[in-house]
Amino acid sequence: MRMTRMFGKTLRQAPAEAETASHRLMLRAGMMQQIAAGVYAYMPLAWRSLRKIEEIIRQEMNAAGAQEVHMPALQPLELWEQTDRAAAYGPVLFRLHDRRDRDMVLAPTHEEVITSLVKANVGSYRDLPLNLYQIQAKFRDEPRPRAGLLRGREFTMKDAYSFDATQEGLDLSYQAMVQAYRNIFTRCGLPTMAVEADSGAIGGKDSHEFVLPAEAGEDTILHCKACGYAANAERASFYLPEPPPSGPDRTPLPLQEVATPGAKTIAAVAAYLGVPESKTLKAVFYAASGKLYFVVIRGDLDVNEIKLSNTIKAQGLHMATDEEVKAAGLVAGFASPIGVTGVTVIADQSIASGGNYVVGANREGYHLRNANFPRDFTADIVTDIALAKEGYACPKCRTPLSSTRGVEVGHVFKLGTFYSERLGATFVDEAGLQRPIIMGCYGIGVTRLLAAAIEQNHDDKGIIFPAPIAPYQAHLVGLNLERDDVRQAADGLYDSLTRQSFEVLYDDRPETAGVKFNDADLLGLPVRLVVSPRNLREGAVEVKGRREER
Repeated sequence: MRMTRMFGKTLRQAPAEAETASHRLMLRAGMMQQIAAGVYAYMPLAWRSLRKIEEIIRQEMNAAGAQEVHMPALQPLELWEQTDRAAAYGPVLFRLHDRRDRDMVLAPTHEEVITSLVKANVGSYRDLPLNLYQIQAKFRDEPRPRAGLLRGREFTMKDAYSFDATQEGLDLSYQAMVQAYRNIFTRCGLPTMAVEADSGAIGGKDSHEFVLPAEAGEDTILHCKACGYAANAERASFYLPEPPPSGPDRTPLPLQEVATPGAKTIAAVAAYLGVPESKTLKAVFYAASGKLYFVVIRGDLDVNEIKLSNTIKAQGLHMATDEEVKAAGLVAGFASPIGVTGVTVIADQSIASGGNYVVGANREGYHLRNANFPRDFTADIVTDIALAKEGYACPKCRTPLSSTRGVEVGHVFKLGTFYSERLGATFVDEAGLQRPIIMGCYGIGVTRLLAAAIEQNHDDKGIIFPAPIAPYQAHLVGLNLERDDVRQAADGLYDSLTRQSFEVLYDDRPETAGVKFNDADLLGLPVRLVVSPRNLREGAVEVKGRREER
């Protein structure tokens, strides 16, 4: 492609609203153009890279036995109501009405439709297993679209769905997809981490994310350099030492009320009473679906709201307001579950990691020493709802956890029978019994993957494309093309390379050497070829890799 004919212009400066490296560089490189907030048009350079990513995905999905389909983005709302996901997605779900006033949605994902298709075409165990996939636009009305293609309202995604007769079959399908994903990201030239993850609104049991390490990533990954444990912070756990079999924590002492005037925070209480924060219990109040939840956790830990939301299975979880807390008869800053009734108490398992804690006395200005579970209070649920952090002990080998920022580029789920049961997708097994089909779900954000690749591969000059997904293999720069000998040599080299099926972007513009070299660095193709009067005198062509120093 000659740059004099290429659609799109490079920019010296990125628009002020560009937040991340990929956003700035893709706009400056003329790879995309914003049409609305979170909605972009892909220019030829970006489209070529996206097509290469899609082709790698198709090859690996087909090799894993999956079949490509294409499903509608426009779907009836009633399908989403059957699975209760219309409410789960809430305002993120694009809704509209057709001319007959029927409720429709623009699909953010396709579990409902694919399950309906399989329901109509699978009757027996002999029809299973199946793995069906598509590459298509998705729509999510994000409240704060940001960072260009990293979080948009319209984006391209590869979504695949497996259908099996047995749990063992699902395990095989899941592992096949995990391996296919590893192959895809390796072939794209992008090192990713497979980490344990939360399933979110899609649902499911086992779940893993594929994360591309990058500072602009929204995900925090906690990982162990010793044993390889890795999990998204939303899912990660950590090791809490057990208290010694004897000692002050194992000998419950009598409750003792103490005055703590003005000490409403854990830090203030611990400092006032001269105890470590780990010797206190924190009371945190949440509300969801019109109900108040009293959460208790060790004072030096924080609540993981994703874990909490998954525990109570309620929608719209949020920190309770002062009014909601007062209405329940509780005293914020001085509360504890001791003697409290009529409120659901959820405790983190850390409450059992010690004893003789300092807790609120449920009256202004006072706390209690020596509170012990379960002697002094009980909980409706005791489970892991603590937020893991860097430096906490690995749950497997107890090595301190490390933290990495990253971009989620792929996600795999074991869905089980959630969708098949609600939509009636069943099969007849070998014994003649009707059973729900067991499902898995596997997604790759195609456009996000391109942006994440740039986040991971750039410098202060511009993009550094991994060779497999670069829009062109080489950037041919002709200098002083007003000279006939240079023009003929550069044109000849371009024609020769293209005849040999090399993908070449040829800068044949009447620009200065500085402009052309700056644009070559900005566009970041793997190899730069320079034809110039000096090179012609030496009978050579200058060849430079994008990652090489000048």
